[in-house]
Amino acid sequence: MKKLMYILTAMCLFVGLAFAQSPKGAVISAAKPEHDFGVIKEANGKVTHTFVVKNTGTAPLVITRVVTTCGCTTPKYDAEPIAPGKEGKIVVSYNPAGRPGQFVKTIAVYSNGFDGGFRLHIKGVVE
Repeated sequence: MKKLMYILTAMCLFVGLAFAQSPKGAVISAAKPEHDFGVIKEANGKVTHTFVVKNTGTAPLVITRVVTTCGCTTPKYDAEPIAPGKEGKIVVSYNPAGRPGQFVKTIAVYSNGFDGGFRLHIKGVVE
C-alpha cells in the first residue's frame, strides 16, 4: 500500500511540474520593442514605424487596446486575434509639428498576453 502511495505521489509531482513549466495562454513579445527614428525634419511631417509583435503562447492573442503617451503619437493595429506562433503588426505614427528637440514616446499594448501594458518605445530628435 505504501509503495502505491509513493508511485501516485511521484506521478502527481511529475504531472504538476510538466504543467508548471509549459507556457499557458497567450504571450505577447517583440524582437525589437524600441525604434529610433534618428534625426527627422519637422517640415517633412509624420514619420511611421511598424512594430512586429509575436504570440509565443499557446492560445490566441487578443489585443484589446493600444495607448500612447500623447496625441502626437497615433497607433493602428488589427483587432483580429493572433494565433500561437504567428505575428501581428502595430503601426505607430509620430507627428513632429511644433515639437522640436528630443522625444521619447511609450506605446502601451493591452492584451490577454501580458499583465498590464506591454511597452513599445519610439524616440528621435526633431529639427
